[in-house]
Amino acid sequence: MSTPYPFTAIVGMPDLRLALLLNALSPSIGGVLVRGEKGTAKSTAVRALSTLIPQVEVVPGCRFSCDPGAPDPGCPDGPHEPGTGAARPARMVELPVGASEDRLVGALDIERALSEGVKAFEPGLLADAHRGVLYVDEVNLLHDHLVDLLLDAAAMGASYVEREGVSVRHASRFLLVGTMNPEEGELRPQLLDRFGLTVEVAASRETDERVEVVRRRLAYDDDPAAFAARWDAEETALRERIAAARALLPSVRLGDGPLRQIAATCAAFEVDGMRADIVMARAATALAAWAGRTEVIAEDVRQAALLALPHRRRRNPFDAPGLDEDKLDETLEQNRGEGGDGDDDSDPDPDGPGGGGQPPQDGPDDDGPDVPAPREADEGERTEAGAGTGGEQAAAPAGEPFKTKALSVPGLGEGASGRRSRARTEHGRTTGARRPRGALTKLHLAATVQAAAPHQHARGRSGPGLIVRKDDLRQAAREGKEGNLVLFVVDASGSMAARQRMSAVKGAVMSLLLDAYQRRDKVGLVTFRGTGAELVLPPTSSVEAGAARLEKLPTGGRTPLAAGLLKAREVLRVERLRDAARRPLLIVVTDGRATGGPEPVALASRAGRLLAAEGTASVVVDCESGPVRLGLAGALARDLQGAAVTLDELRADSVAALVRDVRRAA
Repeated sequence: MSTPYPFTAIVGMPDLRLALLLNALSPSIGGVLVRGEKGTAKSTAVRALSTLIPQVEVVPGCRFSCDPGAPDPGCPDGPHEPGTGAARPARMVELPVGASEDRLVGALDIERALSEGVKAFEPGLLADAHRGVLYVDEVNLLHDHLVDLLLDAAAMGASYVEREGVSVRHASRFLLVGTMNPEEGELRPQLLDRFGLTVEVAASRETDERVEVVRRRLAYDDDPAAFAARWDAEETALRERIAAARALLPSVRLGDGPLRQIAATCAAFEVDGMRADIVMARAATALAAWAGRTEVIAEDVRQAALLALPHRRRRNPFDAPGLDEDKLDETLEQNRGEGGDGDDDSDPDPDGPGGGGQPPQDGPDDDGPDVPAPREADEGERTEAGAGTGGEQAAAPAGEPFKTKALSVPGLGEGASGRRSRARTEHGRTTGARRPRGALTKLHLAATVQAAAPHQHARGRSGPGLIVRKDDLRQAAREGKEGNLVLFVVDASGSMAARQRMSAVKGAVMSLLLDAYQRRDKVGLVTFRGTGAELVLPPTSSVEAGAARLEKLPTGGRTPLAAGLLKAREVLRVERLRDAARRPLLIVVTDGRATGGPEPVALASRAGRLLAAEGTASVVVDCESGPVRLGLAGALARDLQGAAVTLDELRADSVAALVRDVRRAA
């Protein structure tokens, strides 16, 4: 077994270390979501936590880690008599992004269940994680149906496996820890709210601190065991402090003053539901225990708010995470209660018995600088939208987003799980049966019985039971929804440059981006203006990145429509090689004009017909305005063999008819 990187050797990131330690001493807080750019040691910090969690007592031989003091009466390996257990380290179980449902919840042997009437069950990761940590790297890329299973288990503290009337239940209570890179897409709101605390991490911009990170990492890679031995004393001290804080936690008092501050803070920041209040109360209590106190003070409430509220106050995926600290301080000051709000003007040692809750940072030969606050990444810093030369105008602000009509790709796909177009999926309504390819996951009971029935006499059936063989089993064919690659091709030329008009166009594209987020699509953005086209946003799961680049998009210059369509064709060609199963939907936002170069209109028409010949589903959003309309966008839609809609028709509440499926001519 490899030697994990020592937790106390991590440089910087005090908020991350504190959030992880608070959950280690009080798992009821509800876990941690770690958000940050790639290469910021998110996974290293989470894995390092596993060595600090206290051991658990388990029933010997139980595959579901039952507590010998209070065994689960419904345990599949039970019943267990209360008694002495065996101690073992708490497990940290990793859930891969590509895991199957059977790997997560466990597998039930359907053949034995039908023919022998026994529940032969192989536990999954939810059973392994019981009374431990379930770690999901790249949690934002997890398939929707796995997210649903995680939500159910986290909410109920149990996992259920049901197949054709045969069910198994076992306890599954775990500390959920997830890491993610926001550039690759956001989480569903339901899962986001399940994480008790959230932390934003970024690489330090301090030279000395970066040097120390590299020095320690190289030393660890050269000899992990020797490096860990250097930090053994600090690791032992930290384990003892966690144990002491756990023992103190039941004695910590949350007075009326801090409780009023918690409620007022959640109300002031307009968070949904009551989970935030409960998480803040538990986090503030844990902070007091971590500092060695039995009374929650105002600073505990403030720190708890900074960890528990940022991910709960977002109203849509385009809102920047974070919390207005001035507003937080004002709210806490206005709601200071009498007696029990824990006013304390002293400045204790933050790492001492009465300190303010920061985890230990310094170790052997470490006199590095204090850790700066994490820096929020500005996605627009690396972007320069606009490919034109002359006549450039300042970027117009996007109009107010609205709910759009549903757009989908025709036919039946087999892409990644989503909510846009029809597809063959593992989950959804049953449409038929087929022989299983590989392991059986969803049994079609009627088809299985029908396949086995003609052979009962030959198999010597004499009793009431049905003799079922492996060849009789039939997989249920199901139809659900898939996510698509939605590639936007946006006209940013001078013909679109009227500020009010471009603001409306950006608002429409922003609305479509929000729709793509809700339907779990990948998105890309091509713009054309001036002398050519530019891939402003390569296909990604991050609609926030698309929104940031759209917001800064300048306008002006000629209208190279053909260049924009050909650039889109090249992007789609590359994406087909990367993910052939994900079907594209091309959305062209233009008034249909084409200028610049020889025969610009004819070139654009040929480019459109080329995309149509390759089977690309498309929609043209017609941005032409004014009393006299040329109908150029409609002509482009005919070349693309796609639908044409106006900005007004794009709205879900519009009375104008809109074809819901994108139709191509035969």
